[in-house]
This record gives sequence, C-alpha cells and structure tokens, in this order.
Amino acid sequence: MKRLLMTALAILAGGVSMMQAQQMRDDDFKNKYQLKEAVVLSRHNIRSPLSDSKSALGRMTPHEWTKWSAGKSELTLRGGVLETQMGQYFRKWAVDMGLIDENHIPTADELNVIANSMQRCIATARYFTSGFMPVGDVVVNHRYTPSKMDPLFNPQLTKVTPEFIALANEQIKAMGGKKGIRGINEAIKPNYELIMDVMDVKDSPMAAASDPYLKAFDNYDTEIVFEKFKEPTMKSGSALKELNSASDAFILQYYEQPDSVKAAFGHDLTRKDWEKLAHIKDVYQDVLFTAPVVAVNVARPLIQYMYDELRSPDRKFTFLVGHDSNLSAVATALGVEEYELPAAIEKKTPIGSKIVVEKFVGKDGKEYADINIVYQTVEQLKNMSLLDLENPPMVYPLSLSGLEKNADGLYRMEDVADRFEAALAAYEAIP
Repeated sequence: MKRLLMTALAILAGGVSMMQAQQMRDDDFKNKYQLKEAVVLSRHNIRSPLSDSKSALGRMTPHEWTKWSAGKSELTLRGGVLETQMGQYFRKWAVDMGLIDENHIPTADELNVIANSMQRCIATARYFTSGFMPVGDVVVNHRYTPSKMDPLFNPQLTKVTPEFIALANEQIKAMGGKKGIRGINEAIKPNYELIMDVMDVKDSPMAAASDPYLKAFDNYDTEIVFEKFKEPTMKSGSALKELNSASDAFILQYYEQPDSVKAAFGHDLTRKDWEKLAHIKDVYQDVLFTAPVVAVNVARPLIQYMYDELRSPDRKFTFLVGHDSNLSAVATALGVEEYELPAAIEKKTPIGSKIVVEKFVGKDGKEYADINIVYQTVEQLKNMSLLDLENPPMVYPLSLSGLEKNADGLYRMEDVADRFEAALAAYEAIP
C-alpha cells in the first residue's frame, strides 16, 4: 500500500522517477531481495531521420531541416552522449543494487550485449557499454556487417495466412471504433492539421508544383499490407503513412535542436503541441505493431531470446538494442496494460527507452520479478543532463494484465515465466 501511495503521489507531482524506485528499494528491500539479473530491451538513441531533404520530407516544407551530425538513419553525436550517460546511470544503479562491483570485469557468462546490425543500434550499444562497464572491454555482438536487419530484431511476419490477415485487420480496425481505420485517422485529424501548419505546407515546393502527393494528407483510408518475412507496412498515399515521416523528423529535431522555436520552424509550440506532433508517430506504431495477433507474430524471436536469457543461470546483465517497434510488440505480446508516459512527448517508447526486466531472489528462496520502462525526460534529452542516483532517468512501472504484485511491488517469477510461455504459445496458435 505504501508503494502504491508513493507512486500515485509521484505521478500527480509530474511523473514516476527512478529515484522513486530507489527510495522504495531501501535497505529493508535489499535485505529481503537480492537482484540476480536484469534483461534490458532498448531502443536506439537519437538518430537522424530516415529520409533526407531531397525526399518528399524535404519537399513538403519550405524550411530546411536541422543539419544532422550523422548520415541518414545513423546515431547522432548527441545520441551517443545521451546513451553514454544512460550507461553510467545503469552502472551506479547496478552497483547500488549489489548486482556488480564498481569497475566490474564481466565474464562471457555474466554479460551478453547484442545489437541489431544497424549502425544506430550498434553505436547505441557501444556508447551504453562504455558508460556501463568502462573498463570491462565489453564485446558488442551483432550478426551482420552494418547496416542490415537481424532476424532477431526485424519485426517481420513469419506466419501470414488469409485467416491471420483477417484477424489482424479486425483487431486494427477495432482501435478506431465503429469507423475502423478511418476512425483512427479522424481522431488525430487535429494533429495532422497542426503538423502541416508547422511545416507551412501551403508554401512548400510540393504545393507550388501542385504535387499529387499532397492528396495523401486528406486520405484517411489507410491500407495495411501483411506479407511473409516482411514488416507490416502501410500502402503509400494516406495521411498516417506520409505524415508519420514528418512526425518522426520533428521529434528528432526537437531533441537535437536546443532552440525549440527553431526546431518548430519559427513556431512557438507548447509542450502539448509537441506531444500532438509525436502522437502521429505513436499511432503509426500502434496500428502496425500492437494488434495482439501481429505483436505475437513479429515479437516471437525477441520473446524467446529474452525468456532464454532470464533462465541463464550465470547471466547477470543482458542488453539488447533494437527499435521502438520491438519494444511496442514485446510489451503487447507480454500483455502489458495500456500506459502513457509522463515527462515525455513520445508516450509509449521514447527515444533511447528501455524495457527492464529484473529478477530477484527473496530470503524465502523464491524468485521474483519487476518490469519497468526507463527513459530520459524531455529536459534530460535536450539538456544532456548527467545521470546518477541523485539525478536519475525516469522509470514507469509496467503492469502485466491479470497478474498481481506482492506488497513490495514484485511479481512471482513463475508468473512472469508463464506470461513468456503464453506469448510463445500465442504465436503457435496463429491461424
């Protein structure tokens, strides 16, 4: 009850922080539970946009996007600094929790770091580990020469049948209520109007040329494509598909550019406005990756891998670096209840965010688990604040539907294991 009260008060005060979690895990907690392992699934940190200024993204505004410190889709210099700081924080946290000693030199059995073979993921893993274990000579494992998608992280469909497609479409349409896909789009029409206003689309090269591409911004009949061994995608020519790229670029520009007015092309936006711009991308992710039958399909390799790591007897820390689609799908497949993150403009999987599964052994000899999402606040991202136990990143406790926590806020590990098993079984049951 005390934990729930303090959490509620923290949320009312503006969010739940890792400091709150540290306060809950005082000496009494540490005497009662020993942290044995942590499995972390991370999104890469700040990257440059996937599209460059010569693409439709560049033509839909008369303004110039930020001059990025990295090539298209690669981790920026700011992203590297921020991820190093996150690694330093995790080091302080792991030492404080008794998981490792300061300046720990890990064995191959204790530490496993694996990144998707995309530059932004490999670089994120290297920056994190340089802060986490600066003298550990940590090896970052990745399967291919950059930049290719590793099947472990590639949110591709491996089961596609007419029955699957019908069920997936049914679940996606349910997100929009009676109007289905159109309802999803209509609900965020104000967001579309705001982003087009901020980009000054009416004065863009695209508008001057009367480019047919502009018609997409009024098309709310988004079509989803499901193909075997490919990611779920949207057909070109709809508002959600085309304005998602602008939403993504604005979010990254907001983090990268210290001057928020300059980041908004001279518009003075409120925090709520930025949340509206980011919400387009959040909805895009939800539509593609959080329908339950889609989530268990695309998340299956990571669910299996994380489950195997949690059962590795000598493992202390596992760090997996992928994408927002990975975090979204894994959370949905595990039955994480709906949530909305405080102190963030991306409300589900902010840049650099991490789903952290902790495994404890209690004095009673039983195993317990906790699951949180850890992320840097907007201010920490923009100001590149140093992180430690006194200035921690944010943490938001994730709840698994149908499972109960004990008085100390922990699940029984066997219940969490059952949830991983259920996600794997759901994949096998895909029609």
